[in-house]
Amino acid sequence: MIEPGRPVKDISISKDSEINQIFQEMAESGGFESRNITEGLEILSSMIENQDCLKFLSFIGAIISTGFRGIIKDMIKKKWFDVVFTTCGALDHDIARHFSNYKEGSFSMDDKILAEQDMHRLGNIIVPLESYGPIIEEKVQSVLEQVYKTGKKEMSTADITKELGKIMGEDSFLYWAYKNDIKVIVPGIMDGAVGSQIWMFSQKHADFKLNLIDDANFISGLVFKAKQSGALLLGGGVPKHHALWWNQYRDGLDYAVYITTAQEFDGSSSGALVKEAISWGKVTQDAKQTTIHAEITTVFPFIFKALLNRLEK
Repeated sequence: MIEPGRPVKDISISKDSEINQIFQEMAESGGFESRNITEGLEILSSMIENQDCLKFLSFIGAIISTGFRGIIKDMIKKKWFDVVFTTCGALDHDIARHFSNYKEGSFSMDDKILAEQDMHRLGNIIVPLESYGPIIEEKVQSVLEQVYKTGKKEMSTADITKELGKIMGEDSFLYWAYKNDIKVIVPGIMDGAVGSQIWMFSQKHADFKLNLIDDANFISGLVFKAKQSGALLLGGGVPKHHALWWNQYRDGLDYAVYITTAQEFDGSSSGALVKEAISWGKVTQDAKQTTIHAEITTVFPFIFKALLNRLEK
Protein backbone atom coordinates (compact mmCIF):
# COMPACT_ATOMS: atom_id res chain seq x y z
CA MET A 1 0.00 0.00 0.00
CA ILE A 2 1.31 3.46 -0.95
CA GLU A 3 1.03 6.11 1.75
CA PRO A 4 0.85 9.67 0.35
CA GLY A 5 2.58 12.55 2.10
CA ARG A 6 1.20 15.62 3.79
CA PRO A 7 -1.58 17.73 2.25
CA VAL A 8 -0.56 20.16 -0.50
CA LYS A 9 -0.64 23.77 0.69
CA ASP A 10 -1.17 26.89 -1.39
CA ILE A 11 1.86 29.17 -1.56
CA SER A 12 1.37 32.45 0.23
CA ILE A 13 3.82 35.26 -0.54
CA SER A 14 3.48 38.83 0.66
CA LYS A 15 5.55 41.94 0.01
CA ASP A 16 7.32 41.29 3.33
CA SER A 17 8.24 37.65 2.61
CA GLU A 18 11.93 36.82 2.99
CA ILE A 19 13.75 34.54 0.54
CA ASN A 20 13.91 31.61 2.98
CA GLN A 21 10.20 31.98 3.74
CA ILE A 22 9.49 31.64 0.04
CA PHE A 23 11.64 28.52 -0.16
CA GLN A 24 9.74 27.09 2.80
CA GLU A 25 6.46 27.80 1.05
CA MET A 26 7.78 26.06 -2.06
CA ALA A 27 8.86 23.04 -0.02
CA GLU A 28 5.32 22.60 1.28
CA SER A 29 3.50 23.32 -1.98
CA GLY A 30 3.91 19.91 -3.56
CA GLY A 31 4.61 21.77 -6.80
CA PHE A 32 6.63 19.93 -9.46
CA GLU A 33 10.20 21.28 -9.83
CA SER A 34 9.92 23.63 -6.84
CA ARG A 35 10.25 20.61 -4.55
CA ASN A 36 13.59 19.70 -6.15
CA ILE A 37 14.83 23.28 -5.83
CA THR A 38 14.04 23.44 -2.11
CA GLU A 39 15.56 20.01 -1.59
CA GLY A 40 18.70 21.22 -3.38
CA LEU A 41 18.93 24.18 -1.00
CA GLU A 42 18.75 21.86 2.02
CA ILE A 43 21.41 19.55 0.60
CA LEU A 44 23.81 22.37 -0.29
CA SER A 45 23.40 23.97 3.14
CA SER A 46 24.27 20.71 4.87
CA MET A 47 27.16 19.98 2.51
CA ILE A 48 28.83 23.40 2.79
CA GLU A 49 28.50 23.44 6.58
CA ASN A 50 29.97 19.94 6.93
CA GLN A 51 33.63 20.45 7.86
CA ASP A 52 34.44 16.78 7.17
CA CYS A 53 33.14 16.95 3.59
CA LEU A 54 35.41 17.31 0.55
CA LYS A 55 33.45 19.67 -1.71
CA PHE A 56 33.55 19.76 -5.51
CA LEU A 57 32.13 22.42 -7.83
CA SER A 58 31.70 21.57 -11.50
CA PHE A 59 30.33 23.95 -14.11
CA ILE A 60 30.13 24.43 -17.86
CA GLY A 61 32.10 27.24 -19.49
CA ALA A 62 29.20 29.04 -21.20
CA ILE A 63 27.83 30.49 -17.95
CA ILE A 64 31.10 32.42 -17.45
CA SER A 65 30.20 34.47 -20.54
CA THR A 66 27.16 35.76 -18.59
CA GLY A 67 26.74 37.75 -15.40
CA PHE A 68 26.51 34.43 -13.56
CA ARG A 69 30.32 34.57 -13.54
CA GLY A 70 29.94 36.82 -10.49
CA ILE A 71 28.19 34.09 -8.50
CA ILE A 72 30.83 31.50 -9.43
CA LYS A 73 33.50 33.97 -8.33
CA ASP A 74 31.74 34.69 -5.04
CA MET A 75 31.31 31.00 -4.14
CA ILE A 76 35.02 30.41 -4.70
CA LYS A 77 35.88 33.62 -2.84
CA LYS A 78 33.84 32.37 0.14
CA LYS A 79 35.72 29.03 0.03
CA TRP A 80 32.55 26.98 -0.23
CA PHE A 81 34.38 24.40 -2.37
CA ASP A 82 37.75 22.66 -2.30
CA VAL A 83 38.17 21.67 -5.96
CA VAL A 84 36.73 23.03 -9.22
CA PHE A 85 36.17 21.06 -12.43
CA THR A 86 35.29 23.09 -15.52
CA THR A 87 35.85 23.41 -19.26
CA CYS A 88 38.42 25.33 -21.27
CA GLY A 89 35.67 27.77 -22.26
CA ALA A 90 35.41 28.93 -18.65
CA LEU A 91 39.08 29.93 -18.74
CA ASP A 92 38.63 31.63 -22.11
CA HIS A 93 35.67 33.73 -20.93
CA ASP A 94 37.22 34.59 -17.56
CA ILE A 95 40.37 35.95 -19.24
CA ALA A 96 38.50 37.71 -22.05
CA ARG A 97 35.99 39.38 -19.75
CA HIS A 98 38.63 40.52 -17.27
CA PHE A 99 40.69 42.24 -19.95
CA SER A 100 37.78 43.31 -22.17
CA ASN A 101 33.98 43.25 -22.39
CA TYR A 102 31.25 41.11 -23.88
CA LYS A 103 28.00 42.67 -25.11
CA GLU A 104 24.29 41.94 -24.74
CA GLY A 105 22.66 40.37 -27.79
CA SER A 106 19.72 38.12 -28.62
CA PHE A 107 19.11 34.59 -29.87
CA SER A 108 17.45 35.97 -33.02
CA MET A 109 20.38 38.02 -34.35
CA ASP A 110 21.58 37.33 -37.91
CA ASP A 111 24.75 35.26 -37.57
CA LYS A 112 25.90 35.96 -41.13
CA ILE A 113 25.88 39.70 -40.44
CA LEU A 114 27.59 39.14 -37.08
CA ALA A 115 30.34 37.15 -38.83
CA GLU A 116 30.87 39.98 -41.32
CA GLN A 117 31.21 42.41 -38.40
CA ASP A 118 33.77 40.20 -36.59
CA MET A 119 31.42 39.30 -33.78
CA HIS A 120 30.74 35.85 -32.31
CA ARG A 121 27.37 34.92 -30.80
CA LEU A 122 27.09 32.71 -27.72
CA GLY A 123 23.34 32.36 -27.20
CA ASN A 124 22.27 35.91 -26.45
CA ILE A 125 25.79 37.10 -25.59
CA ILE A 126 27.90 38.88 -28.22
CA VAL A 127 31.65 38.28 -28.13
CA PRO A 128 33.58 40.80 -30.25
CA LEU A 129 36.56 39.23 -32.01
CA GLU A 130 38.97 41.71 -30.45
CA SER A 131 37.65 40.81 -26.99
CA TYR A 132 38.40 37.11 -27.39
CA GLY A 133 41.08 35.45 -29.54
CA PRO A 134 43.83 38.11 -29.59
CA ILE A 135 43.54 38.82 -25.85
CA ILE A 136 43.64 35.15 -24.87
CA GLU A 137 46.59 34.49 -27.16
CA GLU A 138 48.58 37.37 -25.69
CA LYS A 139 47.89 36.53 -22.04
CA VAL A 140 48.37 32.76 -22.23
CA GLN A 141 51.58 32.95 -24.27
CA SER A 142 52.98 35.54 -21.86
CA VAL A 143 52.15 33.44 -18.77
CA LEU A 144 53.58 30.23 -20.23
CA GLU A 145 56.74 32.01 -21.37
CA GLN A 146 57.34 33.46 -17.92
CA VAL A 147 56.90 30.09 -16.24
CA TYR A 148 59.08 28.35 -18.84
CA LYS A 149 61.90 30.81 -18.21
CA THR A 150 61.96 29.78 -14.53
CA GLY A 151 62.87 26.26 -15.67
CA LYS A 152 59.42 24.69 -15.27
CA LYS A 153 58.79 22.73 -18.45
CA GLU A 154 55.94 20.47 -17.34
CA MET A 155 52.58 21.70 -16.07
CA SER A 156 49.26 20.19 -15.04
CA THR A 157 46.00 21.99 -15.82
CA ALA A 158 45.88 22.98 -12.12
CA ASP A 159 49.33 24.56 -12.53
CA ILE A 160 48.20 26.49 -15.61
CA THR A 161 44.97 27.79 -14.06
CA LYS A 162 46.91 28.88 -10.96
CA GLU A 163 49.37 30.87 -13.08
CA LEU A 164 46.52 32.43 -15.04
CA GLY A 165 44.85 33.40 -11.77
CA LYS A 166 47.93 35.37 -10.78
CA ILE A 167 47.48 37.84 -13.65
CA MET A 168 43.75 38.33 -13.09
CA GLY A 169 41.81 40.70 -10.82
CA GLU A 170 39.10 40.43 -8.19
CA ASP A 171 36.32 40.04 -10.79
CA SER A 172 37.86 36.72 -11.85
CA PHE A 173 37.02 33.26 -10.49
CA LEU A 174 40.54 32.14 -11.45
CA TYR A 175 41.98 34.91 -9.29
CA TRP A 176 40.04 33.83 -6.21
CA ALA A 177 40.86 30.17 -6.80
CA TYR A 178 44.55 31.11 -6.89
CA LYS A 179 44.16 33.41 -3.87
CA ASN A 180 42.40 30.71 -1.79
CA ASP A 181 44.54 27.81 -3.06
CA ILE A 182 41.55 26.08 -4.64
CA LYS A 183 42.62 23.89 -7.54
CA VAL A 184 40.86 24.47 -10.87
CA ILE A 185 41.19 21.34 -13.00
CA VAL A 186 40.23 21.25 -16.68
CA PRO A 187 40.16 17.66 -18.02
CA GLY A 188 39.32 18.81 -21.55
CA ILE A 189 41.64 21.80 -21.62
CA MET A 190 42.59 21.32 -25.29
CA ASP A 191 38.98 22.03 -26.31
CA GLY A 192 39.15 25.83 -26.36
CA ALA A 193 41.26 28.93 -26.93
CA VAL A 194 43.52 28.47 -23.89
CA GLY A 195 44.17 24.87 -24.92
CA SER A 196 45.05 25.93 -28.45
CA GLN A 197 47.55 28.42 -27.05
CA ILE A 198 49.13 25.67 -24.93
CA TRP A 199 49.51 23.61 -28.09
CA MET A 200 50.97 26.55 -30.01
CA PHE A 201 53.42 27.20 -27.17
CA SER A 202 54.56 23.57 -27.36
CA GLN A 203 55.29 23.99 -31.08
CA LYS A 204 57.94 26.60 -30.18
CA HIS A 205 59.12 24.78 -27.05
CA ALA A 206 59.40 21.10 -27.90
CA ASP A 207 60.43 20.14 -24.36
CA PHE A 208 57.28 21.65 -22.80
CA LYS A 209 54.76 19.05 -21.60
CA LEU A 210 51.16 19.13 -20.40
CA ASN A 211 50.85 16.62 -17.53
CA LEU A 212 47.27 15.43 -16.96
CA ILE A 213 48.50 12.59 -14.75
CA ASP A 214 49.55 15.16 -12.17
CA ASP A 215 45.95 16.41 -12.01
CA ALA A 216 44.80 12.82 -11.45
CA ASN A 217 47.36 12.28 -8.70
CA PHE A 218 46.12 15.40 -6.91
CA ILE A 219 42.44 14.40 -7.12
CA SER A 220 43.09 10.83 -6.02
CA GLY A 221 45.12 12.06 -3.06
CA LEU A 222 42.08 13.98 -1.84
CA VAL A 223 39.36 11.47 -2.68
CA PHE A 224 41.05 8.46 -1.06
CA LYS A 225 41.39 10.38 2.24
CA ALA A 226 37.97 12.06 2.28
CA LYS A 227 35.67 11.19 5.17
CA GLN A 228 32.73 12.46 3.11
CA SER A 229 32.37 14.17 -0.26
CA GLY A 230 29.82 16.27 -2.09
CA ALA A 231 29.34 18.18 -5.32
CA LEU A 232 27.36 20.99 -6.86
CA LEU A 233 27.10 20.15 -10.55
CA LEU A 234 26.09 23.10 -12.73
CA GLY A 235 25.44 21.68 -16.19
CA GLY A 236 26.76 18.43 -17.58
CA GLY A 237 29.53 17.23 -19.85
CA VAL A 238 33.05 16.35 -18.76
CA PRO A 239 33.14 18.54 -15.59
CA LYS A 240 30.05 16.84 -14.16
CA HIS A 241 31.26 13.36 -15.03
CA HIS A 242 34.76 14.03 -13.69
CA ALA A 243 33.33 14.82 -10.25
CA LEU A 244 31.24 11.65 -10.34
CA TRP A 245 33.98 9.47 -11.81
CA TRP A 246 36.62 10.18 -9.19
CA ASN A 247 34.21 9.73 -6.31
CA GLN A 248 33.48 6.14 -7.24
CA TYR A 249 36.90 5.34 -5.73
CA ARG A 250 35.50 6.20 -2.30
CA ASP A 251 32.11 4.51 -2.90
CA GLY A 252 30.46 7.70 -4.18
CA LEU A 253 29.37 11.20 -3.28
CA ASP A 254 27.49 11.70 -0.02
CA TYR A 255 25.91 14.93 -1.26
CA ALA A 256 25.02 15.83 -4.85
CA VAL A 257 22.96 18.62 -6.42
CA TYR A 258 22.71 18.69 -10.21
CA ILE A 259 21.12 21.51 -12.22
CA THR A 260 20.50 20.80 -15.90
CA THR A 261 18.17 21.29 -18.84
CA ALA A 262 19.38 18.05 -20.49
CA GLN A 263 16.95 15.14 -20.82
CA GLU A 264 17.80 11.59 -19.80
CA PHE A 265 15.99 9.92 -22.71
CA ASP A 266 18.97 10.46 -25.05
CA GLY A 267 21.31 8.41 -22.84
CA SER A 268 23.88 11.18 -22.48
CA SER A 269 26.00 11.86 -19.41
CA SER A 270 24.54 15.37 -19.29
CA GLY A 271 20.99 14.01 -19.30
CA ALA A 272 21.60 11.34 -16.66
CA LEU A 273 19.98 12.11 -13.32
CA VAL A 274 22.15 12.08 -10.21
CA LYS A 275 20.37 8.95 -9.00
CA GLU A 276 21.56 7.00 -12.07
CA ALA A 277 25.11 7.42 -10.72
CA ILE A 278 24.10 5.33 -7.68
CA SER A 279 24.10 2.23 -9.88
CA TRP A 280 27.73 2.97 -10.82
CA GLY A 281 28.89 3.61 -7.27
CA LYS A 282 29.56 7.26 -8.06
CA VAL A 283 26.89 8.40 -5.58
CA THR A 284 26.26 6.49 -2.36
CA GLN A 285 22.95 4.67 -1.93
CA ASP A 286 21.98 6.83 1.06
CA ALA A 287 23.31 10.10 -0.38
CA LYS A 288 21.46 13.37 -0.04
CA GLN A 289 20.92 14.04 -3.74
CA THR A 290 18.59 15.71 -6.20
CA THR A 291 18.43 16.80 -9.84
CA ILE A 292 16.91 20.21 -10.57
CA HIS A 293 15.56 20.51 -14.11
CA ALA A 294 16.13 24.18 -14.87
CA GLU A 295 18.37 26.65 -16.68
CA ILE A 296 21.19 27.49 -14.27
CA THR A 297 21.22 31.27 -14.58
CA THR A 298 17.48 31.55 -13.87
CA VAL A 299 17.23 29.52 -10.66
CA PHE A 300 20.60 29.44 -8.95
CA PRO A 301 20.81 33.16 -8.09
CA PHE A 302 17.82 32.62 -5.77
CA ILE A 303 19.35 29.46 -4.28
CA PHE A 304 22.59 31.40 -3.77
CA LYS A 305 20.76 34.19 -1.93
CA ALA A 306 19.01 31.66 0.32
CA LEU A 307 22.35 29.97 1.02
CA LEU A 308 23.88 33.32 2.00
CA ASN A 309 21.05 33.91 4.47
CA ARG A 310 21.57 30.48 6.01
CA LEU A 311 25.35 30.25 6.03
CA GLU A 312 26.20 33.81 7.02
CA LYS A 313 23.90 34.30 9.99
